[in-house]
Amino acid sequence: MRILVAEQLAAEGLEVLGERHTVDERIGLSRDEYLAILPEYDALMVRSQVQVDADMIAAATRLVVIGRAGVGVDNVDLDAATRAGITVVNAPTGNTIAAAEHTLALLYALARHVPAAEASLRRGEWKRSQFTGVELRGKTLGLVGFGKIGQAVAARARAMEMPLLVADPFVTAEQAALHDAELVALDELLARADVVSLHVPKTRGTAGMIGAGELARMKPTAFLLNVARGGVVDESALADALAGGTIAGAAVDVFSTEPPVGSPLLSAPHAVLTPHLGASTVEAQVRVAVEAAQQVVDVLEGRPARYAVNAPLLAPETARALAPYLPLAHAMGSFLAQYARGGIDTLSVEVAGELAANDTSQIAAAALQGMLEEATAERVNLVNAATIARARGIAVTEMRTADAGAYATLVTLRAGTGERSARIGGTIEAGQPRIVRIDEYRLDMEPAAAILVTRHHDRPGMVGRIGALLGEADVNISAMTLARSAPRADALMLLALDEAVPDAVAAAIRGMDSILDVWVLHLPSAGA
Repeated sequence: MRILVAEQLAAEGLEVLGERHTVDERIGLSRDEYLAILPEYDALMVRSQVQVDADMIAAATRLVVIGRAGVGVDNVDLDAATRAGITVVNAPTGNTIAAAEHTLALLYALARHVPAAEASLRRGEWKRSQFTGVELRGKTLGLVGFGKIGQAVAARARAMEMPLLVADPFVTAEQAALHDAELVALDELLARADVVSLHVPKTRGTAGMIGAGELARMKPTAFLLNVARGGVVDESALADALAGGTIAGAAVDVFSTEPPVGSPLLSAPHAVLTPHLGASTVEAQVRVAVEAAQQVVDVLEGRPARYAVNAPLLAPETARALAPYLPLAHAMGSFLAQYARGGIDTLSVEVAGELAANDTSQIAAAALQGMLEEATAERVNLVNAATIARARGIAVTEMRTADAGAYATLVTLRAGTGERSARIGGTIEAGQPRIVRIDEYRLDMEPAAAILVTRHHDRPGMVGRIGALLGEADVNISAMTLARSAPRADALMLLALDEAVPDAVAAAIRGMDSILDVWVLHLPSAGA
C-alpha cells in the first residue's frame, strides 16, 4: 500500500513504514497540492502543522488510516475521519518524558529568572539582586490533567519535595493517592497551588478553561505552566494577569496560533516562552515516529491499533481475547441482515460467558459492520459502524452477562424489523467460528462464504430432493446442519456451499412442496 508522509519523520519511523509498503515523503506542499495527490494514498502521516480537515479527508478516497506522530490530534478532523471510516492513531507515550522534563525546565527557568538573567549578563550587566528567585521545595504543585505526562511530572516533583494536588474528572481519589497526590476540584486547586501546570488535551470542554476568572482565583505569588495545548489558556487574559500582578509568572510552550504572531504574551512581563518544544528531544522524536508508524502498519494490515483515538481503546490482552470473535460477529451481522429481510431498526448485541468481563464494544461494531454492508455502498468498518447506524436510525444496545450456558463465550445478535425479529448465536470452539442458533433452532455449523438456508416441513426425502437440484447444477455441498422444532414439524436446514446458487435453482427449490422459505446468503470470511 502507499503511505504519504507529509511532515518530517524520524528515519526509524520511515523504516517501519517502508518494510512492506511504499512510502512517499512529500513535505511542505501547499494545501491544493495535498488535495490533488491524496486520492493516491492508503495512509497519511502528519505531525502538528498539516491541517487534515474535512475537505482533505473527503479528497482521500482510498485513505484507511491517519497517523499523528505526537499526542494531540486537534489538527485532524476526527468527526470527518470517523464518518469516512478512517482510523486516526497517535503516539501518546513517545514524548511523555520529553514533555515532563520540559515542564520542569520551564518551571526552574521561571523560579530562578534564568532567561532574563542570562540576557542581562549578555548585555554586560551584573544585577544579581534583580534576579532573586524562589525555591520549589515545599511549594504546592497543582496538576490539571493527570494522564501519562501529568503522572511523569508528579513523579519528578515528588523528588523535588513538592506537595501535589490533582484536578481531573476521570481520576479517582484512590488513583491520585497512589501518586501521593490529593484529588481536588479545579477551583480549589487554583486557590491552593503555588504552581499550576496544565496537562489536558484541547477539546470543547477544555478550550479557554483558564481565563480571567480562573487566574483571579490563583495566588498572587503563583506560577502558571502550559506545555499542553494552545487554546487551553486565554492568552489575552494571561497577559493582563501578568501585567497587573494577578499572578507572579507564567511559562508557555504552546499557543492558540503558531507561530504566535501578534500574541499579547510576546510582550507580557514575567513570562518564559518557548516555541512548542515539549516533544523536541532526539529520543522523543524517534519514539513518537516509531509508535505512530507501527500503528499505521497495523491498521493497513488488518490489525487493531493500540492507540486509535476514534475507536475503542483496548488493552493488549483484551484485543487478543476479542480477536477471534470480530470476524465471527462480522459474519453473523451479515447473516442476520440477509436473513431478516427488511429494514432493521434495532440491534441487540449480547456477549455472555468469559468474554463478558472485557470491553466488548468492538464486537458490536463488527456486527454492525457486517449488517450495514448489506444495506449501503458506504465504506463501513469498526471505526464508523456506530456512526452510520445512528445516521440510519438503528438503535443499538449492548449487554454482557456471565452465564453462557454450555459455552465458554456466546455472542447473540437480535435484530428488529418493525413487527418481527430475528436472532443468531455464535461462538468459537477449538479456535473455529460456529453458528449455534438461528431463531428458536439450535444447530452447529461453521460459517461459509455461500450458504443456502431453507425452512420447510419436516418430511422424508426433503434433504435428498434439495441436494439433487444442487448436484444437477454442479453446486457442491461442503457441510450441512439440520434443526427442527419437533418430528414432522418445521425444520431449518443450512447448507454450506462451494459455489453460489444459480437463480434458477433457488427458484426451483422455492417451488418445491413443503418449502416454507429459502434464503441464499453470501457471507464475509469468519475464519479465526
